[in-house]
Amino acid sequence: MFRPDNAPPEGGLPELHVVFQNGKLVTDMRSADLCLLQEQVTRGIGWQVRRRQFVGFWGEQPLFALEIDERDEVDPLQFNAGSLYQLLGRVDEQLFSVAGRAAQLLDWERDHRYCGRCGNEMSADLSERAMRCSPCGTIIYPRIAPCIITLVTRGDELLLARNANFPGPMYSTLAGFIEAGENAEETLIREVREEVGVEVGKLEYFQSQAWPFPNQLMLGFFAEYRSGELTPDHVEIADAQWFHYSDLPVIPPASSVAGQLIRHFVATKQR
Repeated sequence: MFRPDNAPPEGGLPELHVVFQNGKLVTDMRSADLCLLQEQVTRGIGWQVRRRQFVGFWGEQPLFALEIDERDEVDPLQFNAGSLYQLLGRVDEQLFSVAGRAAQLLDWERDHRYCGRCGNEMSADLSERAMRCSPCGTIIYPRIAPCIITLVTRGDELLLARNANFPGPMYSTLAGFIEAGENAEETLIREVREEVGVEVGKLEYFQSQAWPFPNQLMLGFFAEYRSGELTPDHVEIADAQWFHYSDLPVIPPASSVAGQLIRHFVATKQR
């Protein structure tokens, strides 16, 4: 359904828009696709577009990310302005990924209006999705922060943790950013040790997911417990426990790689 591309079409085709205001995603409560707004809707309202990025094609329609003026009125009877999180579990994984791509492209353009090396204004190179500084030659591509996310298991048990920043009682898998000079496996072992104090082995890659909070690429793994006492760091991790696969707490939705890791493990145990 979605086809990424860098160069927008010449024109003539009706557009689809993913709209943001003050960093919040504007969704249409009357639309089944929520975040995909038809061109006639956005143009008819008269929103002032401050930033515009071509995202790719949704089906045969060109798709653009729009940032509208903060003073534009968003009718609360039709639209809702909120976090990208509001899409989790409400739209399919591909549409969520497209909305995340749109947000990241707008943020990337906003954050690189000026060259960090010489201070001159940068210009967009649509042929290869880059911001270029003509005076000094600096080129900035959209930045991705690679992270590992891992489900640690021990027989029939899963190690799940509640992050200190979680708003509710949800428990999830462990995750962390890959640091300079590390590979994904080294990061996984280090992060598990730092966050909950245990050692792991037998690492098995599962799958990846683009995660736009704000620009991560999550690399999903399984890992087996080897040794150590469970000791949450109480900085990032408020609580961590072993749970039997048949008796789980509130877990992330299936649209996230964390939720997919957990559900995959449970499915293998129930066979």
